[in-house]
Amino acid sequence: MLQNKKTAIIGGGPGGLTLARLLQLKGENVRVYERDLNKDARVQGSPLDLHDDSGLAAVNKANLLEAFKENYLPGADRMKIMNEEAEVFFSDHDDKPVEDFGHEHFRPEISRGALRKILLESLQPETVIWDSHFISMEAQGEGWLLHFKNRDSVYADIVVAADGANSKIRPYITDIKAFYSGVTMLEGNIYDAEKNAPQMNALLGGGKIMAFGNKKNLLMGQKGNDEIGFYASFKTDEKWTVDNGLDYFDKSQMLAWFQKEYPEWSSVWHELFESVTSPFIPRPIYCMPLDQSWKSLPNVTMLGDAAHVMPPFAGEGVNMAMRDALELSECLTDDKYNSLQEAISSYEINMRERASKTAKESLDNGELMHSENALKSMLDFFQGHEN
Repeated sequence: MLQNKKTAIIGGGPGGLTLARLLQLKGENVRVYERDLNKDARVQGSPLDLHDDSGLAAVNKANLLEAFKENYLPGADRMKIMNEEAEVFFSDHDDKPVEDFGHEHFRPEISRGALRKILLESLQPETVIWDSHFISMEAQGEGWLLHFKNRDSVYADIVVAADGANSKIRPYITDIKAFYSGVTMLEGNIYDAEKNAPQMNALLGGGKIMAFGNKKNLLMGQKGNDEIGFYASFKTDEKWTVDNGLDYFDKSQMLAWFQKEYPEWSSVWHELFESVTSPFIPRPIYCMPLDQSWKSLPNVTMLGDAAHVMPPFAGEGVNMAMRDALELSECLTDDKYNSLQEAISSYEINMRERASKTAKESLDNGELMHSENALKSMLDFFQGHEN
């Protein structure tokens, strides 16, 4: 069905790049339009843990498993669970069961930058058109004419929105909007952590930390290149990010905020705020309605956060996007469908059902992690999972 057709993917994140790779393996004509100036324009976020039935399944189908194995972060999936005093209640650093690729519970970590590099290098030259800030599109014939802020318009027979939670293409498909989950996260990053945050770096031990106390969290993980990414996670109203009066570039002001809002928490955690590379990034957490539905179109669809943004509390966001890419690539190239609209509809029905279950799990986990009994609940979960 894609023969002699041009497919445009808007957005060069893991989902969009995975789809491009999978379609190219089947000989399809695809371009990725990414608004970043180039591949080095943006610092990539926290590491990702890929799951056997989604992210890793897509990597395997893309013939990139060996490249993944050469770049993942062994041991970065190890976990410590603590209270607000930095007392360790659970750690699998010394006795984590030996798991490897093919084990259903193995969730290898990889930095976002490394995953993006693997995907980019797997694509044909000139597949990604950098510095392409999408503005709008209009119907033209049986396809779309895409307009960009800083380059000439281009025609595509099929458009795939892979442009994230604030997708500019999603409104062409549906007017359903995400709702605020009640949780906001404040992100910070520390570079050269061994030197700049030695206490936190040692506590982290190359893995992850989840600290719970008084309905608030601190979540952190080892990134590549001796970096630490961390999040202060708490319940607040949706307008907190614009009404709080904070200067996210001012480390001393942000530390004072932490001391005021996390008053019961040990001064051990202060090193995070004292060592951060400014600015902090506020992230109100949104979720698409669990019952969302729309009539499928014959020439445009979406994947990942554009389709089903959800909280991060099940670790499924990128995994869902990569599984979307896998399933969409198979639907678009399967001869069993009589039309592109039928293929897209089949993909979207399954995608919505799958994403709804995962989003519900993410929402439930978010409530659990910000509850009075969060520490006990998470200990029960991890100790039960370990057994």
